Formats: sequence, structure tokens, C-alpha cells
Amino acid sequence: MTEPSALQQPSGLPRDPIVAAFMAIMAEKRFEDIGFAEIARRAGVSLSELRGKHASKIEMLAAYMRDVDRAVLDGIDEGLADEPPRERLFDVLMRRLDIMAPDKAAVKSLWQSARFNPGLTLAVNGLATRSMQWMLTAADISATGPKGMMRAQGLTWLFGSVMNSWADDNDPGQAKTLAALDRALSSGQRWAGLLDDLFRIPEAACNATRLFDRRRRRDEDRRGESAAA
Repeated sequence: MTEPSALQQPSGLPRDPIVAAFMAIMAEKRFEDIGFAEIARRAGVSLSELRGKHASKIEMLAAYMRDVDRAVLDGIDEGLADEPPRERLFDVLMRRLDIMAPDKAAVKSLWQSARFNPGLTLAVNGLATRSMQWMLTAADISATGPKGMMRAQGLTWLFGSVMNSWADDNDPGQAKTLAALDRALSSGQRWAGLLDDLFRIPEAACNATRLFDRRRRRDEDRRGESAAA
């Protein structure tokens, strides 16, 4: 039996074995071809337990995205509190991509299925927009009210474009992803009513490489502290 891939979470939050099994299987086959019995076998649970915890594959996907949200929120860098909104958001979104990296194959598979399944596309969009509300909040950017919802939806579209680059970026330095995110946030400045009011700073003010290196050093320090403990 193939072991489900583990989600790398800075907080060490436990991961539901059913969700882990579902993501591992989705890395191997299309979303629409995954059956409940297969998930139960991979997770080592009964169908009754599976049904009790998750009534659908969309619920399993929602649970996965909540896990990612929580891991991002647990890793908020308080040192960025005085940085401009764009830099804070850049850090939050790159952290999200880092957390999702072990499940990249499953995420790519999901995107491919969603391209040909309008119902799945709508469901994923709804889940992603809810997550983007939390990502905006993590960056200390308002995500409440009609304008907040519009920001979250706009950010969902922008982040989706970044994930297309991230999915094929095998460079340890993630240069392609960094550039894509920087471009996406720059375009967000020009989307009236979405993110433009947040980014009243020159585009050059966001040094993507500096932020990425800073976050890498911070994470390495945390791992070193954990190993020494």
C-alpha cells in the first residue's frame, strides 16, 4: 500500500489520514475517477468512518484547504508588520505555496480536472476565495464586506495564474514562481476595485528576492531550534 504524502506544516498540526489518502490518490489519477472505497482502503478506515467524517470529495478538498490555511496562519511573520501591504501579501502567498509543495502533483491533477468540469471549477473557486479571505487577513488587509469579497475573488484569480507557473517550477530557488507572483501583484495594482487601493507604492518597492530569502532564513532558524530542542 502506498503511504499518503505528508503535508509539511510549520505548526505540526495533525493531518486527517483520509485527507492525506485522498490527496495521495489524486496525485495518481483524476479527481472524477477517485472512488470512496479506494480512499477508505488507502486511509485504513471503514466506509462508515469515511462517511462520518467526509460526505464528499469536495468536503475532503475543503478540509485540505483548511489545513493549508491554518499552517499559513500559524507561520505569520510578525517582523513584516511594518512592511507595505504588498510585501506582507507576497510573503503570505509564498508561504502558502511552500506548504502546498509536497502535494503539487495532486494540485496539478485537480487543476486539470477542473478545466473540463464547470461544477468542480465553481466548487474550487468558492473554496479558494474563502481561503484568500484568510490570506488577506493574514497580511493585515481587510477582507470583510462587499469590497473584501471582491478583493478575495480578485486575489483568487491572480493566485490561480501564479499556481500555473508554480506547478511547473522545479527550481529550488523558485525563480519562475517568484517572478510570476511579483507580476500578478503588479497587475493587481491596475485592477480597479480589487487590489489597487492596497498597493499605493511603486512596483519596484517590492523586492521579491529579498522577501523570499528572509523567509527562508527564518524557516531554517525555526527548524534549527526544533532540532536542538
